[in-house]
Amino acid sequence: MNKTTRILVFSAMCIALASITSMIKVFEFPTGGSITLASTLFAVLPGFFFGPVVGIVAGFAHGILQFFLGPYILTPVQVFIDYGLAFAAFGLSGFFASKKYGLHLGYIAACVGRWFFAFLSGWIFFGEYAWEGWNAAAYSAVYNIIYIAGEAVVVLILISIPAVADALNRVKMMANQ
Repeated sequence: MNKTTRILVFSAMCIALASITSMIKVFEFPTGGSITLASTLFAVLPGFFFGPVVGIVAGFAHGILQFFLGPYILTPVQVFIDYGLAFAAFGLSGFFASKKYGLHLGYIAACVGRWFFAFLSGWIFFGEYAWEGWNAAAYSAVYNIIYIAGEAVVVLILISIPAVADALNRVKMMANQ
């Protein structure tokens, strides 16, 4: 199998796993956002396996798929931020792929990027849902960090388990043969 085909196949598998696990919600917030069965882990793997360009493209593709599976549309700009940029941010993991603790660092960077775009969208488009006494920016910052950090903590614990870390590193080696 040539390199391009391998990248496409592994990225497609990661997007499929991210999409499937995103439907298994451990906790869903009433006005959007949820903690899933580690879907964000699968979303960052293309970047971790193949670098930031592949990761950003795969994340964007995952965002398009998420849009088709359950769209929430206010404006085209909101859709682009929520589904395009926020999911493309998962590719930030690729900048840490070759570093010690690369998956951990990349996963954190991806979650911070995703949080930023979720915060931006929440601040601009969903400020009307702010809790009483909260301004739109503070509300969006806190609301979005609750579910993004909630899942991030679980995933960081999961990838810190030696057997899981070894398995993911083996898959990375297989992906890059």
